Amino acid sequence: MEGEDVVMAASENNEEVPELDDMKKRLKEMEDEAAALREMQAKVEKEMNSAQDPAATTSQASREEVDSRSVFVGNVDYSCTPEEVQLHFQSCGTVNRITIRTDKYGQPKGYAYVEFVEPEAVQEALLLNESELHGRQLKEGSKIQNAYALQPLQLNAILLEAALLPDGNIQRKY
Repeated sequence: MEGEDVVMAASENNEEVPELDDMKKRLKEMEDEAAALREMQAKVEKEMNSAQDPAATTSQASREEVDSRSVFVGNVDYSCTPEEVQLHFQSCGTVNRITIRTDKYGQPKGYAYVEFVEPEAVQEALLLNESELHGRQLKEGSKIQNAYALQPLQLNAILLEAALLPDGNIQRKY
């Protein structure tokens, strides 16, 4: 009987060897396929990153150019429409776009951005600071895109450009 057990074990071993070889072969194919997929993914990511970089610099430059033609308007009445804001700033130059910011419920936040076609109109618009619209005194200023995202050195440079007025108030130069 002991001989039979040994013979059976040997025959089982012979049957497992081809299955094991097949499994090793499939594993090798799957590893090769995974490596090829990783290479393709790396190539696509590289192409995506190279395609986005020029667009990112172009869009950043265009945003800065738009910001140079825009003013921030604070203390805007909540019932004010973009058309009324446009009429108020029409004397400064050609208005390209009015953006009245709203909260997540669609209610106005009380401030707006006015974009002009020509950059010279910004200086004219700043002269309308403290003018009235809907019985409220407007506060105009240059548009700064996300001042909190500025690097500390850039923010310090902006603060250094401020001038102290004789009455102790600070006047922004930007």
